Amino acid sequence: MCGIVGFTNHIGSAEKVIRKMMERIVHRGPDSDGCYVDDKIAMGFRRLSIIDLSDKGSQPIFNEDRSVVITFNGEIYNYRELREELISQGHSFYTETDTEVLVHGYEQWGKGMLDRLRGMFGFVIYDKKNDTVFGARDFFGIKPLYYAKMGETLMWGSEIKSFLDHPDFRKELNTDALENYLSFQYSVTDETFFKNVFKLPAAHCFTYKNGELKVERYWEIKFTPDEGPDLEQWVDRISETFKNSVQAHKIADVEVGSFLSSGVDSSYVAAVANVDKTFTVGFGEDEKYNEIGYAKEFSKYIGKENNSHIITPEEYWDNFAKIQYHMDEPLADPAAVALFFVCRLAAEKVKVVLSGEGADEIFGGYNIYHNPADMAGYNKIPRPIRRGLGAIAQKLPKKHGVNFLIRGSQDLQERFIGNAYIFTEKERKKLLKIKTSAPAPSAVTKPFYDKCRQNDEVTQMQYLDLHLWMTGDILLKADKMSMAHSLELRVPFLDKEVMALAEQIPTKHRVNKENTKYAMRIAALKACPPQTANKKKLGFPVPIRVWLKEDKYYEYVKGVFTSEEAMKFFDTYELLKLLEVHRSGKYDYSRKIWTVFTFLVWYGVYFTSELGEKRN
Repeated sequence: MCGIVGFTNHIGSAEKVIRKMMERIVHRGPDSDGCYVDDKIAMGFRRLSIIDLSDKGSQPIFNEDRSVVITFNGEIYNYRELREELISQGHSFYTETDTEVLVHGYEQWGKGMLDRLRGMFGFVIYDKKNDTVFGARDFFGIKPLYYAKMGETLMWGSEIKSFLDHPDFRKELNTDALENYLSFQYSVTDETFFKNVFKLPAAHCFTYKNGELKVERYWEIKFTPDEGPDLEQWVDRISETFKNSVQAHKIADVEVGSFLSSGVDSSYVAAVANVDKTFTVGFGEDEKYNEIGYAKEFSKYIGKENNSHIITPEEYWDNFAKIQYHMDEPLADPAAVALFFVCRLAAEKVKVVLSGEGADEIFGGYNIYHNPADMAGYNKIPRPIRRGLGAIAQKLPKKHGVNFLIRGSQDLQERFIGNAYIFTEKERKKLLKIKTSAPAPSAVTKPFYDKCRQNDEVTQMQYLDLHLWMTGDILLKADKMSMAHSLELRVPFLDKEVMALAEQIPTKHRVNKENTKYAMRIAALKACPPQTANKKKLGFPVPIRVWLKEDKYYEYVKGVFTSEEAMKFFDTYELLKLLEVHRSGKYDYSRKIWTVFTFLVWYGVYFTSELGEKRN
């Protein structure tokens, strides 16, 4: 696990610049560093030693004649099998690393190598003979890879912040990203909050040659339900496939631990992985916000050591600016901060942890996936009548029954943009002072709905979440918060073999009246007690809504909402109104408040603070 940076070389001080860029992301790899610089390219690397701990494992790594060079962030879990195949084809290896497999795999198969990989990755290869730069990001977007074309320079890296040290980089806010963010709570398109900086999408690769950049998809998720096997057969298949994935994800030359909440996903991982240590955080004593008691019981049940930490409100708020620095872009998911602390806790004991991300998206775990069934009866009412009732409901105070009428008047593509829908298009236009050219939320999601229109509504929701919510929120915070503490986080649910199985499971075995993740929960019963496997989806609960009513934090947020930075972008009267209504208890606006607050803190870090002061 590492951090990579690089750029096509058009400057005289390339080695000095690449080393400054590497230093900016030292948290991703404190064990060693390395770089390659010639008159065409500069490539840098920070190493967190996991496999082949010797100095030979340091990057960059080359092929036999040093005509192909790579920097790589991630893990390839089937590298040993690929290594044997490549040796049989005549390739010579000088390390025991998975990185070198990518070098020779590129020589042997070119872009076709990507189809053979099993793992998480963001890498860039320089092919000297063809004067070509080739890069790729893993199937699900577990590992990040950003790029920017500034003048004649193409730069890339694991984190955007590394670009700040390049003389050609121009730091400008992308206001289109801000408007989209207000609806989604994360940066949702391939554009980032920095103008002309882009994310390489999951399951995509790029080729850069003669000044031209070509980006293309190399892998697709396709849900094709198979009605042949019965439920018991699906459960057995899940059990065996998941065990295989967990074993692959445990490959390391260092100790591996596991995160543990009260949910079935992390519990299933911890039980199957049979690691020695589990890690849990919570807030206060209220069981709504503290899963430590459960985690200790479950760890005892599986005979493992649990390490826990109670996060104080002061810790949470005091570290928030630092967290936004590590995040690169604003992310208004309050659970990101909790993840920061559990990663800090784990990093004190281990270098690698397993986590349960991805189970909800691929097996159908979110409670909102019940929505199509809940709406089925109401949808029998003629659409024009539902539309009319919805229009009336829009003018009424927001309450549960009113919200149902609004949702019932909308098609799935209108009402569901993912697990978070913070500000509607109308609300965000009212809130923003600035004009942008950001597309409507439905325009962002339409290409994904178009690709899965043949599937049922639950599957469409999953498909959308797999491509937007999971990559833009869930996996973003998993990578950035773990790497902030030099910790490798692995996600065994997000495995090609597990996904290939999940694509075939009929919807009735994913989401039904009894539960979500139905077949997976039954599989989990083979390793977990019933109270765990049957537990309702909780998420990572954070008491933001409570804190925002307390004088101390209310006043702090109010100060941010009336700052000069806030006045640049927002109607501060509308911001204060949200804050006051929430404090009065009339309506829970905590998610809306937190979304704006997060952006303003992030903007303060990247645009009004001195970033020369390292926040590591």
